Amino acid sequence: MQRRTLVTAAALAAVASTPPVQAQDAILRFSWWGGGERHESTLKAIAAFEAKHPGVKIKGEYMGFNGYQERLSTQVAGGSEADIVQLNWAWLSSYSKTGEGFLDLNKQRGLLALDQFSPADLRMGTLGGKLNALPAAYTARVFVWNKAAIQRAGLQVPTTWDELFATGKAFQAKNGDKAYLLDGEPYDVILLSHAYAQQKHGKPYVDPSEPRVAMSPAAVLEWVSTYKKLVDSKVVTPLPYRASLGGADKPTEQQQDWTNGTWAGNYTWDSVLRLRESTLDKDQKLTIGPFLTLPQAKHSGMFGRPSLMYAVSKRSKHPAVAVQFLNFLLTDPQAAQLLGLSRGVPAASGPLHVLLRDKRIGELEQAAYQQIKQQKEAGGIDLPSPLFENQRFSKFMREVFETVAYGKVTEQEAARRLYEEGNTLLKRIK
Repeated sequence: MQRRTLVTAAALAAVASTPPVQAQDAILRFSWWGGGERHESTLKAIAAFEAKHPGVKIKGEYMGFNGYQERLSTQVAGGSEADIVQLNWAWLSSYSKTGEGFLDLNKQRGLLALDQFSPADLRMGTLGGKLNALPAAYTARVFVWNKAAIQRAGLQVPTTWDELFATGKAFQAKNGDKAYLLDGEPYDVILLSHAYAQQKHGKPYVDPSEPRVAMSPAAVLEWVSTYKKLVDSKVVTPLPYRASLGGADKPTEQQQDWTNGTWAGNYTWDSVLRLRESTLDKDQKLTIGPFLTLPQAKHSGMFGRPSLMYAVSKRSKHPAVAVQFLNFLLTDPQAAQLLGLSRGVPAASGPLHVLLRDKRIGELEQAAYQQIKQQKEAGGIDLPSPLFENQRFSKFMREVFETVAYGKVTEQEAARRLYEEGNTLLKRIK
């Protein structure tokens, strides 16, 4: 995949000096989800934009992730969404299948520093030839390990799948029956086992370009069997046990077993590494491990996509101001300093240059970024089908794997459902 180039200091200055759009008494709304750090940094960025644009007021509408998509769907259906909207990449095609759901940013190209994005970045937000959204950051799955916890058990960070499966029981033998090599929310373990099946068989579960299951029935069974093997080998935290600790989706960094090293690793998005690290004491240190790959793998198996995107409402009464605010968030040097890594390593080259120059990207994030960059440049990460993360389809996948986790069905029955019912559902929600 073609990568963007870092901009020069002169180019950064040019972006910073873009003349403000003249707008008197323009009140716009901006909706996003996130945690405390993201909220605080975004509010500071809003204040900085308002200071540069007298007469413009940006009203922040922010919340946690839970319930955000439901609220946004209700607003879009009623024509009352905010002027600028943060959304997941996978949602874009649901709200704008033909590119008509949001403002076509191509109509305001003069207000956007699109040269800071790669052609691949622009394609991710283009539907029906219309540029509907731009990525704030790109994220992919990585293995992150608490090296101190593994070394205390006299073990080494796994470098192959065979080592991973063999190390689970060894780690538990040293630390007790509540110790697991990898913690994972339900989706984490589904994606981890998916990586193995994709490497072995070469296809993702959902075809990237058609509403159909791309894996063969044998590959789907491998996916389910790998999920079960990860649990049976004591590699991952079992779903029933995790659910008993405050809910199956309770973030890893909030789990006591993570903070004290009883759980030694996580297969997660690189965009949440700082959160995972934030609750560990100074004697514990996270490190990025090799991305486990089968010999003669037919695909890398690495799952990546934009971490989130920004779109502008086609109903905005001040589209030019909305676009300039979007451009400010994504490409302005001052915004980069204020937002930092609150939405991940920036996709735009200018902010990336600023954060690297100011040493704002830590050793852990840089290691993950380089690993992902190498895979992207080698063509090892395909953009997944947005249907894979469609709300209805994700719920279906999770329900099937939950029946496996709780021992309600055989691996064969779960694989049959994923293949047959998955195909049916994909055609229904396309």
